[in-house]
This record gives sequence, structure tokens and C-alpha cells, in this order.
Amino acid sequence: MLNVDDLHSYYGRAHILQGASFALPAGEVMVLLGRNGAGKSTTMKSLIGIVRPARGRIDFAGVDIAGWEPHRIARAGLGYVPEERRVFTDLTVLENLEVGRQPARDGRPAWTEERLFALFPNLGRMRTRAGGRMSGGEQQMLTIARTLMGNPRLLLLDEPSEGLAPVIVEEMAGAILALKQEGVTVLLAEQNLHFAARVADRAAVIEKGRIVWTGTMAALHADEAVRTAYLAV
Repeated sequence: MLNVDDLHSYYGRAHILQGASFALPAGEVMVLLGRNGAGKSTTMKSLIGIVRPARGRIDFAGVDIAGWEPHRIARAGLGYVPEERRVFTDLTVLENLEVGRQPARDGRPAWTEERLFALFPNLGRMRTRAGGRMSGGEQQMLTIARTLMGNPRLLLLDEPSEGLAPVIVEEMAGAILALKQEGVTVLLAEQNLHFAARVADRAAVIEKGRIVWTGTMAALHADEAVRTAYLAV
């Protein structure tokens, strides 16, 4: 589904991604792990086109999308949920969802409001509530649901558990596992190793803009040296 090869990205003259490479098979959940400033969010923004890579390949479903505009990447089936959430605060839940609507892809059933309310029951109970009158966890769920209305083949989640209460984090984990069962491929950037272990099949560890380790979550759990060197605070 996704193959990233020798990706380099800059903020001004600052060289943030320095040859990042990893692969994500279709139907799996991968977590991008690393400390603050390691390059997780820059990787996500480079994949969706908000940050234009200086060089490297981003093969998405067999097509190199590096350098494409974000709207073109989204229409190709890559969905992005930013860390900042960015719901439309004056629009209701239903109106926010309508903004994200795109046609079904690959003959799969399209996401509908009712399917999303089954995935996120809290949203179903506040269909007419304005986005600005929701809690942080509710806004995070709404942002994911709005992105799913675009029927993505690959979903990027940037720090989905950040700042959420433990009970909401558990709900978020359940939702990601349900998405996997629906056949959605997921790449999430995280610092919460416990949350990552709950949802992910495999991990890629990033340090100073380079992928320094990849493997299964079980292998990462067994490798204390890697966790200490790159993930310990």
C-alpha cells in the first residue's frame, strides 16, 4: 500500500527528514514511534503533501505521489487526521461529516453517517451539536470520522491519543482496530508505546529524521536496547 524510499524534507534550511524509508503492507496498522522532534509529524505532512519533499519516493498503491498537491493526494485515497484536529467549530457534527464526503473506492461500501456513528457512538448522540461545543476527545473522533467520509484506502493519524483521557484513549484504540477489520490501512504517529502496542501490527522507529528500526510490535517489545536508545524519555 505504501513504500517510502529515501525521503528528504526541509523546513526552510532545516533538514528534518534525512532519508526516511519504510514500507506498510495493505490492511495493516503501523506506528511511527519517536521522541519529540524526531520527525514523526514531518513524515505525515510530507506524505500528504503539506510539506513538499526535496527528494525521495512515496509510492502509494503503486504510484509515486511525492510532490503532488494535498488535494490531489486526498482524492487518490490517502486520508490525513492532523494532531491539531481542526474541526469546523461553527458546523454541526453532521455538517462536518458532509464536508469530507467523497465517492466510494474500489467497489467497497462507502462510509456513511450511520456506519460512523456505530464506530463512534458518542458522535451519534450529538449529531446536531456544533464542533466548537465538543470536548477534545469528541473533536478527535469527529476529525477521524470526517476523514473516513472520504473513503480513504490509507489513513494517517498524527498523535491520536495526545491529550486525551485514558477512557477516550481506549475508545480510540477500539476504533482503530475496527478500522483494520474494515480493511483500512493505518499509519499513526505516536509517543504512547502502550497505545501503539494495543493497535499496531508493526512499528518504525524514527530518530533525527531517519528510520533506525522497523519490525513487529512483538519484536520491539522484546528489544529493550532499541526502546531505551530511541524511545525512553
